[in-house]
Amino acid sequence: MTSTTKTDGPPVVAEDLSGLSAGSKARFNSNAIRDSETGEAYLGPDQFINAIAPTDEDYHKVKREQYSILFHVADRSNTGKVNVRDWLAFENLLLKPDAEYEIAFRLFDINRTGSVNYSDFKKLYQMNKGPDSIPFDWNCEWAKLYTGAKKTRQELDYDQFCQMLRGLQGERIRQAFQLFDADGDGFIEPQDFERIILETAKHKLSDHLIDNLSTLCNITKSSKVSYANVRAFQNMIKEIDLVELIVRQACVKSTDGKITRADFLNQAAKVTRFSLFTPMEADILFHFASLDEPSGRLSLENFAKVLHPSWRTPQHAASAHQADEPKKSSVLHSILASGYSFALGSLAGAFGAFMVYPIDLVKTRMQNQRDASPGMRMYKNSVDCFQKVVRNEGFLGLYSGVLPQLVGVAPEKAIKLTVNDLVRKYFTGKDGNIWWMHEVIAGGSAGACQVVFTNPLEIVKIRLQIQGEMAKGVDGPPKRSAMWIVKNLGLKGLYKGAAACLLRDVPFSAIYFPAYNHLKKDLFNESPANKLSVLQLLTAGAIAGMPAAYLTTPCDVIKTRLQVEARKGESSYNGVRHCAQTILKEEGFKAFFKGGPARIMRSSPQFGFTLAAYEVLQNLLPMPGSAKEVQGITGAVATLKEKYDPTPFGRSRNALKIILDLDEDFGKFKFPNQASWKSLPKSMGGGGGSY
Repeated sequence: MTSTTKTDGPPVVAEDLSGLSAGSKARFNSNAIRDSETGEAYLGPDQFINAIAPTDEDYHKVKREQYSILFHVADRSNTGKVNVRDWLAFENLLLKPDAEYEIAFRLFDINRTGSVNYSDFKKLYQMNKGPDSIPFDWNCEWAKLYTGAKKTRQELDYDQFCQMLRGLQGERIRQAFQLFDADGDGFIEPQDFERIILETAKHKLSDHLIDNLSTLCNITKSSKVSYANVRAFQNMIKEIDLVELIVRQACVKSTDGKITRADFLNQAAKVTRFSLFTPMEADILFHFASLDEPSGRLSLENFAKVLHPSWRTPQHAASAHQADEPKKSSVLHSILASGYSFALGSLAGAFGAFMVYPIDLVKTRMQNQRDASPGMRMYKNSVDCFQKVVRNEGFLGLYSGVLPQLVGVAPEKAIKLTVNDLVRKYFTGKDGNIWWMHEVIAGGSAGACQVVFTNPLEIVKIRLQIQGEMAKGVDGPPKRSAMWIVKNLGLKGLYKGAAACLLRDVPFSAIYFPAYNHLKKDLFNESPANKLSVLQLLTAGAIAGMPAAYLTTPCDVIKTRLQVEARKGESSYNGVRHCAQTILKEEGFKAFFKGGPARIMRSSPQFGFTLAAYEVLQNLLPMPGSAKEVQGITGAVATLKEKYDPTPFGRSRNALKIILDLDEDFGKFKFPNQASWKSLPKSMGGGGGSY
């Protein structure tokens, strides 16, 4: 396993790390120190903690120094050193499906014989319990059922030990209740209940539960807490993962993402083959989840602060950030966050516009075609227009005027989305509902505000799109650049057709945004518990864009005619009304819907491309400093995530939480520094020895 190389100093041992993964090797090598005599690399208690408990993790309820408990599991020879062979064995142990229980078993299997001696188990427990902990009687009938009632208790094998450990927390709670129920009436004071839970299950509770434990007495008429209340609370915590599964499924089935107590019990009856949760247990769940929302209908966000132990109150989260990061200005942070969203939105919007730009060019040319006689028309239909553009101007002709469009997408999308969100928030009630007319007003306001940027850029884009076909004519003007068009038009000219642009964008957004939000909610059942997939979002956006695009086509035709420079022999327009009257008189009512199909084909997928690009960019380019956000800052739904963490840190943390069922203070005290260490067997370094 090792080889020794002669040097002037102590011999240096080259460890064989072939059995370790790259990550495991890196953790060992980056933390290991060398023995001054042998040169062998090893991990002491402090180095071991650094290797399995990185300093940048969020430890919350569990103290980082408590991970030293696991050092005594990894140190198989009780030498105070974890060498590479010990490290390999510990890493392999973490990969086992029952690693959490096996680690706890090995900690108490002091003699490494494959069984736990009851006397040694009791001594180790007494040494690590907090000085003010609620006493526990190890000679109780419950313990005798596992170890026997004889003077010499039987040793526990792995399976027996795990089963005893699973039921230990319940027995601790029972004994503690009896201790505080001095008069034997079956009730204890709320503060006594709070102390019991904090000493037996604090590491499994969220800040919200911890801060409100004493309110449990309010679920009944009594001002005290009954034993039934205590057991019901423990059962809810014990089955918290199943509770979350039931809550999630019930919220998904709800039309508004909110559920009642009856909804929870109905879903629980479907998930389990019998009624696993009692009415009192459901009352306790809804009591703590509804403290800030006493409506009786709760969303997944309300349950998050109860179900996830890493949920933090804003005050606790803020202090955690201050401890780990330099203090930031909230204003500066908001500006940076807005800039980040604006930048990604701009890139995504530009991508969406670029992908559908050829369709937009075809749409513009079809709308500008004025010849009444079918035989004199340049383009028969949209497909014919596309083919002739490619044939006469080349493939790049499909992207004539694309640059102003890409530049204009950034402020247009930013203003439209921001204004819509602001107005919607203003009209949205505390229950999260908004009147449909207010949705229309929000969308219309967004469309009106975007015209400030949209109109100048669109008039430049349209003239660049049209001049490709005009250059083919003998009398057509020479091709001009975007800058020449801007300079020639002037500020006033850049807003030519602005009234028609308003007539198009206001109703478009007024139709689009409400339709999009209702499609997500009513068709795909979007809710805090049911986040839609990218495909569902794309579908909702495409469907919402169809009526919005087609119904506003007449306004878009008028805007295009006003903004395009008239050719010789064509009618000139001097306003929206005159343009509409002239088109109706010379070309008929159907002319108002020229380019309608092309407009639908452009508007519908553009949103899809934009959204898809935005999702990808968020994953590829996360905002700096956001990757290590503290869980549960606001109790958002995002805190409810997959429990299983396959990393060494995650498995170590889960193992530690099982051990902490014995006592919240377990491992806070260094084993070698305690006087009671002398009473332990020599195999654990007893007799005053230290690591």
